[in-house]
Amino acid sequence: VQLQASGGGLVQAGGSLRLSCVASGGTFGRYIMGWFRQAPGKEREFVATISRSGGSTNHADSVKGRFTISRDNAKNTVYLQMNSLKPEDTAVYYCAADRNLGMALTTAPDLYDYWGQGTQVTVSS
Repeated sequence: VQLQASGGGLVQAGGSLRLSCVASGGTFGRYIMGWFRQAPGKEREFVATISRSGGSTNHADSVKGRFTISRDNAKNTVYLQMNSLKPEDTAVYYCAADRNLGMALTTAPDLYDYWGQGTQVTVSS
């Protein structure tokens, strides 16, 4: 499956952005989807993940209450709504797909099989 992320940009602290990730070449509803981010000089870190149906989600503590992951299987798209953005949210954001048949919503990037190209989010203070 190929993943194409978009929606990044430059925003002031306290602002909002919505990232989108469109999947093609596979059966989108079979994949657990996740968002990760990587800031300069830092390791890639988990942001949020969502089950195949969209009924279950998990968010990193650093974004809980501010970010929301969702998906629309009819549109082969996963979203990340980001509100109350902070300068420390600045990073390249990646969407990823986990083809594992299990139910666990993994937070480990190594367990995801497919990755998008990333979209830059910059939050100014």
